[in-house]
Amino acid sequence: MKKKKILALVLAASMAGGMLAGCGATSSGDETAKGDKSSGKVYYLNFKPEQADQWVELAKEYTDETGVQVDVQTAASGTYESQLKSEMAKDEAPTLFQVNGPVGLATWKNYCYDLSDSDVYKDVESDDYILKDGDAVDGIAYVIETYGLIYNKALLNKYFELPDASIKSIDDLNNFQALKTVAEEIQAHKDDLGVEGAFTSAGMDSSSDWRFKTHLANLPIYYEYKADGIDSTDAIKGTYLDNYKQIWDLYLNNSTCEPSMISSKTGDDAASEFALGEAVFYQNGTWAYNDIKDNEVADEDMGMLPIYIGVDGEENQGLCTGSENYWCVNKNASEEDIQATLDFMKWVVESDEGRDMLANEMGFVTPFTTFSDYLPDNPLVKANAEYTEAGKTPVSWNFTTMPSENWKNNLGGALLNYAQGTGAWDSVQTAFVDGWAEEYAAANE
Repeated sequence: MKKKKILALVLAASMAGGMLAGCGATSSGDETAKGDKSSGKVYYLNFKPEQADQWVELAKEYTDETGVQVDVQTAASGTYESQLKSEMAKDEAPTLFQVNGPVGLATWKNYCYDLSDSDVYKDVESDDYILKDGDAVDGIAYVIETYGLIYNKALLNKYFELPDASIKSIDDLNNFQALKTVAEEIQAHKDDLGVEGAFTSAGMDSSSDWRFKTHLANLPIYYEYKADGIDSTDAIKGTYLDNYKQIWDLYLNNSTCEPSMISSKTGDDAASEFALGEAVFYQNGTWAYNDIKDNEVADEDMGMLPIYIGVDGEENQGLCTGSENYWCVNKNASEEDIQATLDFMKWVVESDEGRDMLANEMGFVTPFTTFSDYLPDNPLVKANAEYTEAGKTPVSWNFTTMPSENWKNNLGGALLNYAQGTGAWDSVQTAFVDGWAEEYAAANE
C-alpha cells in the first residue's frame, strides 16, 4: 500500500510538471507589473522543465521586489530548439534564452548580445564557462552539472552480501567488466534482492531518449576525441561504437522491462523505478535529485558511478561533468528590455534570494564566484566531489559538438529499432558516422 501511495504521488507530481512544461509558465500572468513598463521587462525561455516551478517563483520574487515584469516559459522536454524558433519569430520574443554549446551558438549567434561588459560575466570564475565569438561573450553557463550511473547503496550492499556475488565491494566496481558482472548477477537474483531489474527502464520517448542518444553517446565521442587529440570534428570515425553497443546491450538486457517496451517508457517511469527501490542503477545526473529524493531511497544511500564502457584505463575515469546551459541575451530586444534582463541576471547570481534558489532549491552547482557560501545539499554533487578529490579524470561534455538535433533523433530512432529487434546495429553505426558527416555538412554549407 505504501509503495502504491508513493507511486501515485510521484506520478501526480510529474503530470503537474509535464502540464507546466508543455504549456509554459508565467510569473505574472495578465497582472500588471508594479513598476513603470518603460523601465523594461524580461521574458525568459527556460530549457529545464525540472526547474520550471522554481524559476516562476524566483521571477515573482524579483517582480515583487523591483516592480519589473519577469515572464518565464518552459519548453517541454526535447522541444526547446523548436519552441525557441517559434518564440523568436514573435513580436514579444524572449529577452533571455539558452544555447547548448558551440553548435547551438552557431545557430543563434546573430541574436546574441555581447555580455563582455555585463556584471554577470564579471562574476564568472573562468572563461572555461563562456561561449565566445571572437572577443564577444555570447553565452555564459549558469549551471555545471554531472551525470553517470546513480545507484542505490543499500541495494548494492545487499547484492555484495549474496553468497555467490562475484563482486564484494564498491571499490572493485570500477570498469565495464565489473559493472556487467554485477548487473547480470543482480538481474539473476532480482527476486532475492526485491527489485525489478538492475537498471531502470531505458525509455525512448522524448522525455527520456536524450539520456542515451545524447548523454550515453557522449562516451564514445569523448574517447575518440581524447585518442585523436581533438575537441570537435566534421566527420566522426566511430572508433568506440563497439563499446557503445555493449553498454546499451547491458542496459537493455538487465532492466525493469523488456527491450520491446522501451518505446513507451518515460523519464518519469525511470525516476519512479529508482525512487521506489525497484532498480539499483539509474543513468541520469545531479539535476535528477529533486525527482528521486524523499521517497524510498534515503539521501545517504544515493551514490553515482562513472559510466564504464570498456575502454583501457577507465578505472581512472570520473563522472561526466560540464554544461549545456548557456544564457544568452537577445540583442534584438529593446534597450530597456536588454537592461532589465541584465539586471535580472545580476540579481539571480548576486542576491541572497537568487543564490538560495539556484543552489538550495534547484540544486545547481554554478560557475560564479558569488556562490562560495551557497552550495547545494545534494548527495549526487557530493559524489562528484569525491571522484575529483580522488584524482579521477572527469569526462567532458562533448555532446555539445553533435552536429544537429536531427542527428540525435536519427541515432535515437536507430537505437530504438535495434532494441526492439526491428533494426540491426549497422543502422546505429550508419546514423552515428554517416549521419554526422551529412548533418555537419548541411549545417556548414
